[in-house]
Amino acid sequence: MHNIHIAGTGVWYPDNMVTNDELVHSYNSYVDHFNDKNKNEIDNGTIELMPHSSSEFIEKASGIETRYVIDKEGILDTSRMMPKVSNEDESKLSIHAEVGIIAANRAMEQAGLTASDIDAVIVGTSHAARNYPAVAIEIQSELGINGYAYDMLVGCSSTTFAINNAYSDIASGLANAVLVINPEISTPFVNFTHRDKHFIFGDACAATVVQKDSNSKHAFKIIDRKLHTQFSNNIRSDFSYLNRAAIDQKTMDELLFDQNGRSVFKDVCPLVASLISNQLEKNNINPNDVSRFWLHQANGKMIRLIASKILNDDEFDPSLVPMPIKQFGNLASVGSLFAFNLNNDLESGNKGVICSFGAGYSVCSIIVEKI
Repeated sequence: MHNIHIAGTGVWYPDNMVTNDELVHSYNSYVDHFNDKNKNEIDNGTIELMPHSSSEFIEKASGIETRYVIDKEGILDTSRMMPKVSNEDESKLSIHAEVGIIAANRAMEQAGLTASDIDAVIVGTSHAARNYPAVAIEIQSELGINGYAYDMLVGCSSTTFAINNAYSDIASGLANAVLVINPEISTPFVNFTHRDKHFIFGDACAATVVQKDSNSKHAFKIIDRKLHTQFSNNIRSDFSYLNRAAIDQKTMDELLFDQNGRSVFKDVCPLVASLISNQLEKNNINPNDVSRFWLHQANGKMIRLIASKILNDDEFDPSLVPMPIKQFGNLASVGSLFAFNLNNDLESGNKGVICSFGAGYSVCSIIVEKI
């Protein structure tokens, strides 16, 4: 019987940090200009008055204080309100490949492996850089990895779903070591002129080496995986190649990331808590014997509520549930792996849960044990 391990992980994030105060100053300046420009229409009721935001509102709503972004200047520019990026082009490396390679090299170093040891590359993300060719194949080529590679997308569960796929490929005999890469360059898809959305996301990338019978000192054995999906429109993006030919035109704002936050909170928190609780019970693991819960970094309130339901304790030790969201913002599918990478100083035999959840709805929970 072979064991399958998370042998090593690595992360990347940009140098540019944006504070809530900086974001609010830019947003409120934009709002003031918009309201002044459209004063007559606002007065006669044909356009709604745009509301101000505040750092206090952001922290209370999300728990986020700062985030790291690929382009700070463009985001804070009130005449632009979005990062400056370049189109994908065959003359240069994809931005997803560029950051993915950095994280991948760090993960392979931690696992004690080189590119020659890797049999496959899986890129899982909630924001695809392009339709084809697959970024995973581009990274495979750049790193000189033999074997196969492919991209996949399951919203904010893409990271754990990709790790699950890597596990399955190894268990079936297709591979001995799989490199999972999760680039989340989310800020180009954020409406920075919307009060309830402009503060949510940061940019980052994580990578994971999943390996059969790893002897890495950083290795965690994968004990169990549980996946669940159910359809919901409460987190949605309609951006697509179909937009160009569509006869029912939508504005760019209508095509960007959108969510019904209250419904997501109401639906997802009990769903995730129940799934993890049932998974632990199936594996005869008492929730109080779990040393870490590395959860999707969607929202501070969601993370705390889910953890309190699993532990049946509203006053649980906060160190059990790392929350890098405070510093890095919502990192889409990378959030749970980011939490794992930054807070996995467990002793041999200690167990933890890595869980992502998001659009779909989709949930993937992975129980691991430090070897």
